[in-house]
Amino acid sequence: MTAEGESRRSSRISVKNAEEGITGTKADRTLEEFGYTPELARNRSIWQVTFMCFILSSVPYGLCTTLYYPLAAGGPANIIWGWVLVSFLILCVAISLAEITSVYPTAGGVYYQTFVLSPLWCRRVAAWICGWSYVAGNITITLAVNFGVTLLFISCLNVFETDGVGLTENFQAYQTFLIFLGITLLTHAISGFGNKWLPMLETFAIFLTIDGRRSGAWVFGSFEPNAGWPAGWSFFIGLLQAAYATSATGMIGSLCEEVQEPAVMVPKAMVGTVIINTFAGLLFLIPVCFVMPDITMLVDLASGQPTPVIFQKALGSDVGAFCLMIPLLILGVICGVGCVTATSRCTWAFARDGGIPGSGWWRVVDKRLDIPFNAMMLSMVVEIILGVIYFGSTAAYNAFSGVGVIFLTMSYACPILVSLIFRRREDIKNASFNLGIFGAIANVIALAWSALAIPLFCMPTLETVTLTSMNYASVVFVGVVAIAAVWYGVWGYKNYRGPPTDAVETDSDSMPEAIAEIEKTKSR
Repeated sequence: MTAEGESRRSSRISVKNAEEGITGTKADRTLEEFGYTPELARNRSIWQVTFMCFILSSVPYGLCTTLYYPLAAGGPANIIWGWVLVSFLILCVAISLAEITSVYPTAGGVYYQTFVLSPLWCRRVAAWICGWSYVAGNITITLAVNFGVTLLFISCLNVFETDGVGLTENFQAYQTFLIFLGITLLTHAISGFGNKWLPMLETFAIFLTIDGRRSGAWVFGSFEPNAGWPAGWSFFIGLLQAAYATSATGMIGSLCEEVQEPAVMVPKAMVGTVIINTFAGLLFLIPVCFVMPDITMLVDLASGQPTPVIFQKALGSDVGAFCLMIPLLILGVICGVGCVTATSRCTWAFARDGGIPGSGWWRVVDKRLDIPFNAMMLSMVVEIILGVIYFGSTAAYNAFSGVGVIFLTMSYACPILVSLIFRRREDIKNASFNLGIFGAIANVIALAWSALAIPLFCMPTLETVTLTSMNYASVVFVGVVAIAAVWYGVWGYKNYRGPPTDAVETDSDSMPEAIAEIEKTKSR
């Protein structure tokens, strides 16, 4: 065995662990087999993992802040049926990722999985692409969540009018940015200094009961494109709302090293949360559509946040509308905290394998806080820098949410693709979470969705594009890709080796030999 081989551990999880799940010390032992030293406390139970999935999705908040997109694209039918369609597609993504995660539960998530599932000749490049996409997706989705809370908060204040002018109607860009900065610092402070209390957070349930003004036929059948695009394409443009609200499906994988039974808990939480969120989303969207005022008026709002106005018109009360929005604002902040937590873990996991410039700084775990604090600060600084885009474009939120969905979708597709092409039969067959032929069908559907979503969400919401209304998601996307490519050429090509593992190329019949090789390597 070469010196390089001696320094790298085999990472194939045993059939026994995959079937029985791994708990406590066993989880850490398996992590060591993957080549990593356990550094984070496993302080999350199955219920806390499930709750964390809900926090990352925060469906009512996510649907609330992006309601503008399906409104402009097609109205109520786009909102309701777009949500149902995308929920099904994301369920296929969740099933696909859950199967793989049940075999390879590490904080590296889809990045690590892409490496071990890829053939030797392309695994470094494949893992590099997936790793950068995963980290960039986590960072930009966190940015989108915090910026969305900012815009929603400003719009909530705007329901209070003086002489027909909203309280924040004349806000300057710098005022909006300062509020965003405050919310960003708040979510990072809660995640950074309150880590040991995060699993104890309680869920917030939102129940909306308002008398309806619209007919069922209008809510479920009215399609009114206001974006200028042809009707069919307009419907797809409007899917950004649902895609954004469900984009965090795979982010929970970054917490695998803080979960007691990651091979069992995380896959179940991934799939179960998508199913429950589908119905939760309908419980939020259907009542909102029944009380919706004139769509054109909502689309023309300068704030791009129609939900406070919908509540105001439905209740006929400024105070009542603001009070209804308070739970959504709180949920948005909690969602931001969850995203900050997941982002810091995936950034740390990629850095410990040398994938990010200055990895020596970002791979450190703060022993007092028991978190990768440096990685958290890196992601926060990047979020703030990207937030400056708002000074040049009032449609910056579109860019943040769109590029976050694009990068996460790309990162999720990577392990699904290589698993389906190269290793599904061998790797998934003995997984603790295996849906057989239905899993394979889910893989195909998930990849088809990815192929559509990536170019789709680079498109502007409105056909008529100006400098300020342009969708800058494509600009951010190209910028990150350029940085990743340049860094690979300058450093990665010669130095990057990926996770500390040489995956065992074997099928289940030779698994005993694979396990013996693991033990032999560990004893050297």
